[in-house]
Amino acid sequence: MTLQTEDEIKQALGIETWRNLSRDKVLRFAAMMPQMDKEVALGIVAQLPVFTRFSVEALDVLRKVHASTQVSNKQSQDRVHDAYADIRDTLKNELNKDDLSSEDRRSLTELLMETGNREFAKDSENKRFLDGLMSKATVATGAAVLASVVFVGGKVMLQRGEESNPNEV
Repeated sequence: MTLQTEDEIKQALGIETWRNLSRDKVLRFAAMMPQMDKEVALGIVAQLPVFTRFSVEALDVLRKVHASTQVSNKQSQDRVHDAYADIRDTLKNELNKDDLSSEDRRSLTELLMETGNREFAKDSENKRFLDGLMSKATVATGAAVLASVVFVGGKVMLQRGEESNPNEV
């Protein structure tokens, strides 16, 4: 039996409007797709608010995870910068001593420069981490939205393609 109209599909799902489509009914809707008129199914998918909600919820979760990671990263970076500042303070105090040989001064100055170089390298590493984090967040967002579309629309599109090319294997 093919469901020919939106009203027949809503009745089969036990809902009055598409706004009443819960997550569990989305699964049922997807399972029913092979029994639906293809054009009607595509029209329904295009107007379902549940997919908008799913995408918004996925983006909100992603935003919260991203924000939490950034806070944790900032705290970690602050500790690293504080540690390097402490090391530089110690080295500066040593350099202020009057009884240092020129060799000791040169060694302390090199150590002081090395801490600066290491801190710059750590900062660059952190920027690459944040860039990678943004890239992953962008990919995850796209995947979440794509998954919501594919979840429901995939079967319909696949079936439409099979009907358009019945002789292809």
